[in-house]
Amino acid sequence: MPSCLRQMPIEDDSVILFSTSNSPEESSTSPSSSFYHSPSAAPQNSKTTYKLAVRNLSYTIHPHGSLAASFCHLVQKPKPINILKSVSFVARSSEILAIVGPSGTGKSTLLQIISGRVKEKYFDPKTISINDQRMSSPAQLRKICGFVAQEDNLLPLLTVKETLMFGAKFRLKEMNAKERELRVESLMQELGLLHVADSFVGDEENRGISGGERKRVSIGVDMIHDPPILLLDEPTSGLDSKSALQVIELLSSIAKGKERTLVFSIHQPSYRILQYISNFLILSRGSVVHNGSLESLEGIINELGYQIPMQLNALEFAMEIISTLEDSYSKAIMSAVEEEGQYSFLMWPAGALGRVPQHKDSGQMGNCHFSFFFEIMFLCSRFWKIIYRTKQLFLARTMQAIVGGFGLGSVYLRVRKDEGGVTERLGLFAFSLSFLLSSTVEALPIYLQERRVLMKEASRGAYRISSYLIANTIVFLPFLFVVALLFAVPIYWLVGLNSSITAFAFFTFIVWLILLMASSLVLFLSAVSPDFISGNSLICTVLGAYFLFSGYFIPKDSIPKYWLFMYYVSLYRYPLDSLLINEYWSVRSECFSWQDQEHSKCLLTGLDVLKSRGLDKDTRWMNVGIMFCFFVFYRVLCWIILSRRASKTTI
Repeated sequence: MPSCLRQMPIEDDSVILFSTSNSPEESSTSPSSSFYHSPSAAPQNSKTTYKLAVRNLSYTIHPHGSLAASFCHLVQKPKPINILKSVSFVARSSEILAIVGPSGTGKSTLLQIISGRVKEKYFDPKTISINDQRMSSPAQLRKICGFVAQEDNLLPLLTVKETLMFGAKFRLKEMNAKERELRVESLMQELGLLHVADSFVGDEENRGISGGERKRVSIGVDMIHDPPILLLDEPTSGLDSKSALQVIELLSSIAKGKERTLVFSIHQPSYRILQYISNFLILSRGSVVHNGSLESLEGIINELGYQIPMQLNALEFAMEIISTLEDSYSKAIMSAVEEEGQYSFLMWPAGALGRVPQHKDSGQMGNCHFSFFFEIMFLCSRFWKIIYRTKQLFLARTMQAIVGGFGLGSVYLRVRKDEGGVTERLGLFAFSLSFLLSSTVEALPIYLQERRVLMKEASRGAYRISSYLIANTIVFLPFLFVVALLFAVPIYWLVGLNSSITAFAFFTFIVWLILLMASSLVLFLSAVSPDFISGNSLICTVLGAYFLFSGYFIPKDSIPKYWLFMYYVSLYRYPLDSLLINEYWSVRSECFSWQDQEHSKCLLTGLDVLKSRGLDKDTRWMNVGIMFCFFVFYRVLCWIILSRRASKTTI
């Protein structure tokens, strides 16, 4: 049995604690690759080094099928799926460990567990240690480990420098503005991003920086607070060979220059990338089939009787014979367990276990009393930049308000003060409500785009969900007020509604509240919707139901009792009633229809119009209070849902 396999089984703490550079697999590196594979190549200084050790880590999921499948479960219980099976390895400072294997072998799941992005109930505190101290919870790992997800969750309308600066503001709160500026400049130089500092990040729809540069920005966002352990999920995915090589070269320089511990998953690294990787952890069906250097893998393949073809490297060929490697590794583990008594391992004294140095992550909340205020201030600044640069939203909302105001005003131009005019005014108010409430749907894609960034940043402790929602409210209050003015001014005076200045001010205020309610509703529905199509369908369904039960189409007395609750929760009812009271209460004694031309008998007064709608009292301000409660209620619901999502996120 090869000696390199005999040392690798980790069935005892002593093995994991003393798997050092004296192992054969590390001492057998060739001279040509010694700079990348030998720990001695790392600069020796007084910096604290971090050793990440994983011992017998397993992860099993219990599938939950569809409703139809649940009936089958009554007869036959679904079998649990083993994603990871007794995975063990050690990753050290100044080295890169690459997790390799076919698709579906558990590479991403392994990184998520190590980075602490797993539910507490699924976390085994006996499996992961840092500097020989066991991690008792995922929260401990999240404080120490930086994690870069496979997808680049960035805001496309921010520049590279702005993206990193906002990351610094959220994660480095104890620094002053000058120190954060210097940190970002230094990081951009380190990442090779100075030449695109003022370029937009971009995405599929907005042209921006290249894919490789975007990946480096993603790395920079999670490096801004200088984590000692950096975990990356397929950092070369979707990149061309040149960009992929640049990313790996960057990671290698970070590992060696800053003595950082780097672990990443990679699908099929090219030959030029292999030289930058110290050790490989090859997985197959959730089990380890190799843990060591590329040279030791070549030796194992040769001992198994295979000859590596000239056109393939050892790792590529290992993927072709991975079943054979899995059997060989399993036999080696069994033999090592049986022969373990022949080897004596020095054990750590009980009180000499290493303690994890406290890595100060200033992104953790509660560091100072003003952090909440600064979070809101920074988020307001970012929100305003995004709204201003989102021309579709900024121009669409303003143009909708102007065109809608002038368009409706021209249709209902100078409505008469007679019985027909009363009907026309009611139709105008109902249509205006429908127009205003549905006009906020275009904000849905922006909320959905921001949601993934929000989940990532909130789960890392960059800021609170409540800070995000408060900042969103602060920025949208004046923006929607301007939109309300642009709509209210032309329609009010063109139609010839109540000529009182007080009535006009209240009309504008109601339009503003309608937009705020709609904004809160869309924000809430964007939190529960998986994508734009389902979100748009949900918004249309909810608004349609609210409009149906507003009392405009069906009087309250005619609504079935089991649907009556919809009348009270309808967003249309309260603003519609408020607009009618605002229009007719001050002229409730004025006559709008006479029996004959001599005006001998009044058939319809302003009070009669209100009574026909069940409005015999001035309830304007009560309705305003209810509308404000709707505005707050949907934002609180959004906060609850987003907080739950953030606590469960794995990005």
